[in-house]
Amino acid sequence: MTHRRTLLSSIFIAGLALSGCATTPAPKTLADTLAARPELSTLGKLVGEAGLSETLRGPGPFTVFAPTNAAFDALPVATRAQLSQDPQRLKAILLYHVIPGRVPAAEVKAGPAKSAQGANLALSRSGDFVTVDDALVTTPDIAATNGVVHVIDRVLQPPR
Repeated sequence: MTHRRTLLSSIFIAGLALSGCATTPAPKTLADTLAARPELSTLGKLVGEAGLSETLRGPGPFTVFAPTNAAFDALPVATRAQLSQDPQRLKAILLYHVIPGRVPAAEVKAGPAKSAQGANLALSRSGDFVTVDDALVTTPDIAATNGVVHVIDRVLQPPR
């Protein structure tokens, strides 16, 4: 009876260990993280169209401020049409959402941060609230192997 209990306990513990492994997602790059999140599927698709997937799979590290699908849907139809026709502008807008380095929400300092596009983003933090330009970070600190993603509620527009 004791042997059977020990065997059942061992099987139970092994099952728990395996189930823990199965539910823990493998680390992904920024590009793969964007592609894997349903609420960021528009951004993931646009990153591919703009030829930025390999950059966001590279060593980084980068911080990506990632607009949701709803944020892209809120853009005027004419703006969305222009972006699909102008790959350079699309690339510039997407790079405006990226800053070099891994910056967790708790380490955001108020002030300008140089984007990968070249223009400065205005970062601010008050308690747990982080903003970038006029967008609010709604989901901070999604870890990737080569950086961090902060989900935002608007599409940022670089200065012209």
